[in-house]
Order: sequence, then C-alpha cells, then structure tokens
Amino acid sequence: MAKQNYSFEKRQKEIAKKKKKEEKRLKKSGVVENEQQDIEPISENNDT
Repeated sequence: MAKQNYSFEKRQKEIAKKKKKEEKRLKKSGVVENEQQDIEPISENNDT
C-alpha cells in the first residue's frame, strides 16, 4: 500500500484557501463584478 503524501494535501488546501480569500477580497473591492459585466457583452458579440 502506498504511503500518503500529507504535505501535498496540506499544500493544496493552503492554495485553495488563499484563492478563496483573494476572490473574497476582490469581490469586496468590486473588481469581480466589473469583470463579469465586461465578459458578458463580449460573449454575446461572439454568438451573433
């Protein structure tokens, strides 16, 4: 049976936690909302 790599799992959890924290910070600053509004019209233009 293979030995588990706990350091890898721990690192993945840390990366996910940092990503979530960064997204939350951007959402509070309003950057995410602006990006989503910019993306939607572009996708509509590509469809037509």
